[in-house]
Amino acid sequence: MSFTRTLRAVGGAVVAGALLFGTAPVASADQIRHEQWPLRSFGVDDIWKVSTGKGVTVAVIDDPVDGSHPDLKGNVLPGKSFLDGGTADRPDGKNEHGTAMASLIAGHGHGPGGGDGVKGLAPDAKILPVGIDLRDKEESYAEPLRYAVDHGAKVVNMSFEDFGDTSPAEKAAVDYARRHDVLLVAASGNSGSSTPRLPSSVPGVLAVGAMDIDLKVWKFSNYGSHIKLLGPGLHIRSAGVETPYRLANGTSDSTAYVSAAAALVRAKFPHLTAGQVANRLVKTAVLPDSMKGKKLPDRHYGYGIVNPWQALIKKMPKGSENGPLPALKDGSSNASSKDAQQAAESDKGMSTGVIIGIVGGVVGLLVVVLIVVLVVKKKSGRNGPPPGGPGGYGGPGGPGGFVPHPPHPGHQQQPSAPGAYPSAPPTQPPGR
Repeated sequence: MSFTRTLRAVGGAVVAGALLFGTAPVASADQIRHEQWPLRSFGVDDIWKVSTGKGVTVAVIDDPVDGSHPDLKGNVLPGKSFLDGGTADRPDGKNEHGTAMASLIAGHGHGPGGGDGVKGLAPDAKILPVGIDLRDKEESYAEPLRYAVDHGAKVVNMSFEDFGDTSPAEKAAVDYARRHDVLLVAASGNSGSSTPRLPSSVPGVLAVGAMDIDLKVWKFSNYGSHIKLLGPGLHIRSAGVETPYRLANGTSDSTAYVSAAAALVRAKFPHLTAGQVANRLVKTAVLPDSMKGKKLPDRHYGYGIVNPWQALIKKMPKGSENGPLPALKDGSSNASSKDAQQAAESDKGMSTGVIIGIVGGVVGLLVVVLIVVLVVKKKSGRNGPPPGGPGGYGGPGGPGGFVPHPPHPGHQQQPSAPGAYPSAPPTQPPGR
């Protein structure tokens, strides 16, 4: 691991206060909920009629999460803290970043009808907290990521940035997650730089930048050819630890919203692979008018701003198993390594059985044909030619003659499904 490496949360708290967003008035008198402008922008009242993320577990690799927060209670699993080996559903001192991300994903509010406090975009999803020390320069996310995969996460939120190099163990952990059909979502970083940050620039990870309420890229959102989507990242209300709520800017928050959108899609379309879920998210993303007709993915906008409503309702082909993400080097897709191994063993066994069956069948058929020929020849010598004239039944042109049938037009082999994205382009070198 690089000596200069450090993991940092990519969301900064800002001064709380009354904000005027220029949006329509809301029915709730709760100011905290009123300040959650992304929910109104997304149109969650319609979204939640289609999906709430129920049945999907989202791992949050971050500070431990306060599972007793009134807006999160009941939605947070015990998880594991890699700081002390205990559970990660209790806050780590004053560190609240993980609690904030969890609330944006699966907060359910509190009070009558859950109308007060913070509500997440996928309020019925479960949070698997995986506690790490974001301030430890030698921290690795390899083991925490494997833990998340092994404990049922279908989406993993990684709202942190790494300034070092990807270790072999971390690269292997990312591949492990992908082979187990887990979608990885990571923040691009908050320095307004084109220098790729990790893990967002690791191949196979969905990299997310931040935008504001005017659909403009945040000036401090990192960019590059690896960026896939933008999410709301300015003036974001979320749950806190030292105080009940906080207000922040950052690609951390935008990443949490994209992870929540992925949870909504996974709940609605459980048969889709992680890559196909990513495909839905990028194919339905929104672009401002100034970006119409531009080549995508754009280095700042990626494929556009996440649009969970359209991702849920749009009729579209599933696309390739990897979607906009590059295929794994061994050519496998977002399938479980165990399933892939079993499939390989099954194919191998089936091939051997088929070969044996074919050989046995051919030998048996030859024996039968030889017997028939001998019998017919013997009879022919005594009784003359068989009835029906030359060829007879089964002869050329006779009633039993084989006539090849053209393939039915409705059953022709289909080409690859349209809409599938090619492999992601290689990351541009730093400074471009």
